[in-house]
Order: sequence, then C-alpha cells, then structure tokens
Amino acid sequence: MHILIAPNAFKHSLNAQQAATAIAEGLLTSRLDCTCECFPIADGGDGTAELIIERCKGTQVEGWVHDPLGREILASFGLIDDGRTAVIEMANASGIRLLKPHELNPLMATSYGTGEQIKLALDKDVERIIIALGGSATVDGACGMLQALGLRFMDSRGEELKDLPEALTDLAAVDDSDFDKRILKTEVIVLCDVANRLLGEHGAAAVFGPQKGASAAGVRKLDEALAKLAAVGLKKTGKDMSTVLSGGTAGGAAAGLFAFVGAKLVNGIDHFLELTGFDEALEKADLVITGEGSIDEQTLQGKGPFGVARQAKMKLLPVIGLAGKVPSENNEKLQEYFDAIFAIGNEVLDLPAALAATAVNLRRIGTELGNLLAFSTKQL
Repeated sequence: MHILIAPNAFKHSLNAQQAATAIAEGLLTSRLDCTCECFPIADGGDGTAELIIERCKGTQVEGWVHDPLGREILASFGLIDDGRTAVIEMANASGIRLLKPHELNPLMATSYGTGEQIKLALDKDVERIIIALGGSATVDGACGMLQALGLRFMDSRGEELKDLPEALTDLAAVDDSDFDKRILKTEVIVLCDVANRLLGEHGAAAVFGPQKGASAAGVRKLDEALAKLAAVGLKKTGKDMSTVLSGGTAGGAAAGLFAFVGAKLVNGIDHFLELTGFDEALEKADLVITGEGSIDEQTLQGKGPFGVARQAKMKLLPVIGLAGKVPSENNEKLQEYFDAIFAIGNEVLDLPAALAATAVNLRRIGTELGNLLAFSTKQL
C-alpha cells in the first residue's frame, strides 16, 4: 500500500512538514506493509510560500524591509519557474509573529514591508508574483503595500495622510502620480484561505481585528477606515473592494490588491496543489491521509484538508482525516469527502498540553491506523 500523507500545519504546534513526518513515522512502525510519501500542504496561510518554494525547487532572495511597526528587518521571498515567478509570504515582512503580544495594534500596523518585497521582486524582472497572505498583523486593506509601491493617500486638504490605517477615515483621494507602473504589467496572484468580504460583521475588521489586537472600538474604526478606502478606491479604479469574495483576507489586503493592482484572488489550496504537482502524487497513491488542528464543516469552505480530499475523491481514493478537534457526531457533509475522521488525542488535556503532545499523538495514531489497515486487508 502506498500512502500519500498531505496534512496542513497543526496551528501553534507543528508545521505541515513536521506533521507529515510524524504520521509517516507512525505508519512505518506499524504492521502494515506500506510506503509513504510526505506531501505537506498549505492553503494560503502562514508557511505557504516556503512550501511552494521548496516543492518547486526555487531559490530564496533576502532584502531589508520594514516590519508592521516600521522597524528595519531582513526578510526573504522566493523565485521559482527559472526566476520568472516570485513567491512572497506576507508574514515574513508583515506577520503577527514579528510582534510581541503587547505590540499588537492593527490601527497602526501596516503591510508596507510586503510592498517593499514586491518592489524587490519587480527589480528581478519577474513576470508573475504569487502572494500568500496568511499570518499578517495588519488590517490595512493593503494600503501599506500600495504606499511602498508609490500610491499616496490624501485628505480633503490635499495633504498626505500619516499613521495609516487609522487615518484612512479622513481619506479623500488617492494620488498615483508616483505609482510603480511595473506592477500593472505583472500578473499578481493572491492566495486566499478565507471567503470573508471586506466589510461588516463578517468582514476583515470584525473577524480578524480582535485576533490582531483590536478592541471593540478599534474594530469599529478599522471597519470605517476600510469602508472609506473602498469608496475612494471605487471612484479611482472602478472596482468595488467591498463586494469581492475573499477580499477580507489578511485584513483586507486581498481587496486592496484586487482594486489597485488588478490582482487575481484565488482559492489558496487549489492553487497550491496545482502549482506543486499534487495530482501527480495522487496517481501513485492507494490511500490519502490529511489533517490539521480542527476538521469540521468550516473545513469545507476551502481549507487545506478539503482541497486534498476533494482531489483524492475525484480519483476515487479513500481519505482519512486527522485533527486535534473533530465533530462529536457524524457529519454527512464531511463524510462525502472523508471516509474516516479521527481525533488524535487519547486523554483529556488542557490546550497547552494537547498542543505540546501533537507530534506524539500523530505518531501514535499513525501506528494504530497502520495496524488497523494491516488487519483489515488480511480480513478482506
């Protein structure tokens, strides 16, 4: 039996590669006669670009940029496709992991550093830029990136706004006289891992603002700021940031890139699997194992394990899902794509202890699954 192991990261515990390795180690110590291929996956979240660059045998490029609070840092992006395509991880320059808990403040944090990385990529004469938006510390509608590319955000007196994104509530016009026009001649693909639109109770500020340090008052102000950006952007570009599906990704960065640079917003996992040759790996598989921290109905909204399971089912392959948290009752919608879903824990633990035990639990359940499969195939 050849088993394709394609998990997403288990958030706050293991990255996707570590998770895949742990499952494989468990299977290979079981009584099952099997071979394994580890194919860690990502859906646009933190770590996506790194996996793409590794899988596509790309190279890393380093450059000095600014973090979400304007401090200079050394950050990298990748080049694949013989240097024709840049792969940028927003979290590398504008990520929440770059800030200490007391520094989180999406009213002041900007995506400027990611814009600087885009300029560095343009200096490499790339034809295409792929941006993975997961893990950002920002709710700025990409205004920081756009500033780095030369856009100026102006108030009603014709003065450039400072302290973005908070000051976007005073936005009256956008000046593109110094805009880096190279970006308009470059294909920009944005990998999205959520379907949220920009504004409202399910929008970028309301859903993601609190995770990034915004108070209730801060969420209201951010939503107002993004609404003003959308209104001015519509007049400037003719594109409505507020209606585009997945525009709320990364604090509205997806919507801003859609409106001002013509970016194409795509489902992160589907694009990842296509780019990295997942279909070829499926051709050799007898069984697929996927997983992440939680598998529930939200998984079916375009999360990594769903993308894996959907493609596997197109080839009539059995799929097993592993997660730290699973539904307490059988779910018919999930059963359409997952033949079995297992919670990896085997004892009651508080969350920190459960996270710390993820690797041990994945190895253990890998062994148990292997033994079960060995027994089942003998019986059949």
